[in-house]
Parts: sequence; structure tokens; C-alpha cells
Amino acid sequence: MGRDLELRTATPEDLDWIHELRHRVYARELGQHPPDPAGRLRDGLDGDNVYLVAARGPARIGFVSLTPPWVGRFGLDKYLTRDELPVLAGHDVFEVRILTVEPRWRTTSAAPLLMYAALRWIASRGGRRVVAMGRTEVLDMYRAVGLRTVGRTVRSGAVTFEVLTGGVPELTRRARERYGSALERLRSAVDWRLDMPFAPRPDGCEHGGASFTALGTDFRTLHRRRDIVMADVLDAWFPPAPGVRAALADDPAWAARTSPPSGAEGLSEQIATARELPPDTLAVGAGSSDLIFRAFGRRLTPRSRVLLTDPCYGEYAHVTERVVGCRVDRFPLRREDGWRIDPERLAAAVHSGRYDLVVVVNPNNPTGRHAPAAGLRALIGAAPDRTHWWIDEAYLGYVGLDESLAGLAATDPRVTVCTSLSKMYALSGLRAAYAVAEPSTAAELRRWTPPWTVGLPAQMAAVAALRDPGYYRDRWLATHALRRRLAADLAEAAPDVSVEESVANFLSLTLPPGGPSAARLVEECRRHGVYLRDLSPLSPRYEGRTVRVAVRDTAENARIVAACRAALDVLRPAPAAPVAQSLGAAGTAR
Repeated sequence: MGRDLELRTATPEDLDWIHELRHRVYARELGQHPPDPAGRLRDGLDGDNVYLVAARGPARIGFVSLTPPWVGRFGLDKYLTRDELPVLAGHDVFEVRILTVEPRWRTTSAAPLLMYAALRWIASRGGRRVVAMGRTEVLDMYRAVGLRTVGRTVRSGAVTFEVLTGGVPELTRRARERYGSALERLRSAVDWRLDMPFAPRPDGCEHGGASFTALGTDFRTLHRRRDIVMADVLDAWFPPAPGVRAALADDPAWAARTSPPSGAEGLSEQIATARELPPDTLAVGAGSSDLIFRAFGRRLTPRSRVLLTDPCYGEYAHVTERVVGCRVDRFPLRREDGWRIDPERLAAAVHSGRYDLVVVVNPNNPTGRHAPAAGLRALIGAAPDRTHWWIDEAYLGYVGLDESLAGLAATDPRVTVCTSLSKMYALSGLRAAYAVAEPSTAAELRRWTPPWTVGLPAQMAAVAALRDPGYYRDRWLATHALRRRLAADLAEAAPDVSVEESVANFLSLTLPPGGPSAARLVEECRRHGVYLRDLSPLSPRYEGRTVRVAVRDTAENARIVAACRAALDVLRPAPAAPVAQSLGAAGTAR
């Protein structure tokens, strides 16, 4: 295979070849279906399946079919009930089907490449589990990539299949560890036209901040920041308080060369004063991620069971699943419920007592919804004693600090509250945060905190910020006004796009079904110097169609609106060609 090997999502022109190849292989070659006079074999899920196609020049080589969970049905439903195959009940399960390669290409890397492309597509849409049917004659191929049988055999015509499954993180890790060199060779040979990167990030976590790559992570071209709208991260649009700027500007050379207080004692005292908390209930960190990694690494083990809301800030899944290796369940939030936490459903999930830790981000990122403090207090109060709660309040200032559960955390050994000073106080570049817990828990976290973990400029800036609450209240109120204006302008610019406001400094755009993917919108907006965040990898609940937009100032918000309008003008599909209708229903596989 040369460099003209292409991987793409099927076009309407590919569908006739897909139906014809399926008929040749599964009707005539394998006898799974009866031959059709039209020589075409269609699928009952054709309108919902996603087909990935491998081609070399004008010659199509092979394809694989994917059925996402939001379709609501799978090909396996024809053979087994959900009781017989409970794995299909998961909201994050994707079915991979009908991996088919032209006969002359079966001894090449076409089939493994299509399988890898399917895995990357599923991961990019937040999929966490794969289910598939593998012909018994080629089970070794599926086992080699990490799929395992579940003990269910399916007979279809003259063909016998085994049902297979695998976790997406495990399959991805296996692919990179066992076939990394082969994948790198393929990477250089493939024209990858899919809307996700060929390879995942090395740590497996989909962090935001791609806009900094455009600036240059070597810091040699930071002047580009004037040309780029960094709306893919939730940094504040406003500068820090005047006292912060004065503290940083007074003697920056001294602040840069001087070691800070080793335990950030002054910062802790200021937090205790500003939040009316006992000092011995506090532990500080270099941002909330620092606290999450330290606290979870100490408290959790691979035997721990954790409940996360879904969608949720991606760092929590990364730390619990990939770093610690916990058993993680998801509490699904639903678009039809406005992404809000249903206290009764969550209480029922927690009541079993099987969870060691429940994580609630409030307000939630990326959904932007807030759960009232009174309801959470009641929920925690009724929960089993063995269940601990981690409440992330990074964006609470946009709702009101009186909604904090920090006071509860200071006295209840089951509760820890984590608060970042980065986003709400315009200190993202300096990294400062704190956790609140009852004294013995806070002391344990401090014991595992390295000295000087928060630098001197960050300590000075955070203290000055906390001393000027009036400035930040005004900025948070201004953020709400900017967000409302941005939402209205985006809704006017793109009437077919759903605009959902949050309670914080961001909103989301959801593209219509059948339209461009969120990844394509993000890619096209970057051509205009505007960076947005594709939420697809965080959860299949987004169906690959939702983008998060950070609120910026008036001028940059106008650029966001203009970029989205221009991008959608390019990406909107042309009217459907009549050829798709002419295929009829001949040879439909049921």
C-alpha cells in the first residue's frame, strides 16, 4: 500500500459499492444471506450506521460499520435479547459490524487498519465499550487486538459468530503497546480523512488547550495570541483584580527568584478568613488537578468503586480509570432533563452502598448546570456512611459562594470540597486551588503535599485576589451579560444549531443530526483563528455533535460568532442526491 491509501467516512457514492460488496461476500461467498437478483445487500440499520471506508485511489478496498448507542438499537438485537446480552444496555456501548475487505486485499493491513479506525472513531465519540460479532473462523484476529468472547454464539445462515466485547481504553492501550510500530508505519502511509487524530494523546486523557499549540509551546511566538481566540479553555476573559496586578508588578525579579512560604501559610490564612473556615480544614495545591491527583492517589485503589456523573470533567475519569485503575460507574445525565442531576435517581444509585467515592462537579463542566446546595446536603445526609463525596466547585462563584458545601466538608468526614482559584479569579496561568475537609482528612492531604507546591507569584496573586471580592463579583455579573449576548448572537447566526447557556463562563452549541460533526466545526473555526472545544470525547451523550464555547470579551465574542457562521456555511451538507433513493430496499439484511 502506498501513500494514496485513504481512510474516510463513507460518502453517498460509496453506499452502492458497500451494498454490492456485502452481497458478494455474505450472500454468495459465505451463504449468510440468500442471493438477491439485484446483487445488493442492504442493512436494516443503514440509515443509522456509520461506515468507514478504506480506498486506494479510485479503488475501494474495504469498510467497517459502526452503530452508536444513541441509535437505540443494534444489529445484535436480531439475535439476542438485552437480558441475554446485558452489555448492550450500556449508554456508552458501540457496536462494530460487518468488517469487510475486497478479496485481493485480505492479506494486507486493510482489515487491521479499519479496526483501528473504528476504535479511534468510537473513542472520539466518548465510547467506553465495544461489542461485535466475529466469525468463528477468524476469531484469532479479534482476540489478537484484545477483544474477548462473552460466551454467546450466534448463527446466521451458514455462518457462526461469537459475540465479543472489550473496553475502549484497554483496546487502545493494547493497540499502542503491541502494534505501535506497525501503526506508525501505517500513519505515514495513510491519508487519514477522519475527523479525529490518528493517535490518542500519550496519557489517554482529552485535555483542552489546543489553542496553546497554535501559539507555540516553546513560547517563541506568543505574539500570535493577538490573532487567536482561545475559547477552547475556560480561562477568564477579564484580567485579575488591580491588587493582583500590583503585587505581580511590584518586583517581579524578586518574586521569580525567591522561595515561597513552604506550606503557603499566608494563602491558607487568607482562604480561611475569606471563606470563614477553620484553617486546619484546608489544604492548598497548584490548581485543582494537583489536588485531585494527590487526594485520589492516596484514598483510592484498584479495588475502589467510584461513581461519576456523565458528562463530567474529563480529569476525573482519567485519574480514577487510567491512573489509579478503579472500577468506575457512570450516572448518566440526560439532555431531555436539561442535563440536571435528578436527586431521586442519584439517591437510588448511591443507596446500595457499593460506592467508595461519588464525584459531583457543581456547577458541572461541561454541562454548565448547577445542583442547589440544599438538595445535595440532603442527598449526602441520607447516603451510606461508607460513601465519600468529592464536590468540585471550580465555577461556583458564577452562581454564588453562599451555595458552597465547604462548611459541610469542614465537619463531615465523608465530604471534601475542591475549589480552584484559577478560572473564577483569572489566575489560570499561576495555578492555585484549595480543598476543604474535616481536620484529620485535611491534615493527611497536607502531609502528602510537597513543600513549595504553590509558587510565590501564585501565592501573592491568590491572596490579593481574595482580598478584593467586590471586583470579582462585578466581573462574574459581567460574564453573565456577555454569555447571554453571545448566545443570542450565535442563535441568530445559526438558527439550525441548538444553543444552550450554562450558569458559568461558557455555553454549548449542538449541531443538528445528519449535519457536520462537532470535530469538523472545531476544525473549520480554527481556519479563522477561533478555537472551540469538541465535547464528543467526554461522553457519547453528546453524539459527536456538541461544542463548548468559552465566554470572551465583546470583540472576541464577535469573532466567535463570525467564525461559526462562516464555518457552518462551508460545512452544511448539500441537498441529498436522488441516487440514495433509487437503491430501494432490495436485499435488506434483517
